Amino acid sequence: MEQLVADAQAAVDEAVRLGVADPDRIGVTGHSHGALMTANLLVHSNLFRAGVATSGAYNKTLTPCGFQNERRTVWQAQDIYLKTSPFFYADRLKTPLLIVHGADDANPGTTPQQASLLYEAIRSNGGITRLVVLPHEPH
Repeated sequence: MEQLVADAQAAVDEAVRLGVADPDRIGVTGHSHGALMTANLLVHSNLFRAGVATSGAYNKTLTPCGFQNERRTVWQAQDIYLKTSPFFYADRLKTPLLIVHGADDANPGTTPQQASLLYEAIRSNGGITRLVVLPHEPH
């Protein structure tokens, strides 16, 4: 998370330095693994005023046998699975987040259930979020 936030901070700082961004009006968006990064940036930093996450996986324990380049199982690297899952930090997510997911996403790591669970977790903790499920849309 430290590297993710540091990279985003560097990008924001450079955009502000160049005069192409207002630091009080910057949003972040991402698709698939980028959606995971979007949610994590909103949880672990205060760089952005809103986020849009599309077709992401927000609870890595729902893919217990590996994800992306992580080849260890949840039983071998539980701390990694928990740290990289913004679902477990939903109580900290106060920046507005729009979650969009295709209803026909057949990717086993990014099932529509991932979006629904994050949405409910954010809402139940007082966060600002909306969930849009797109019918007949894949990943």
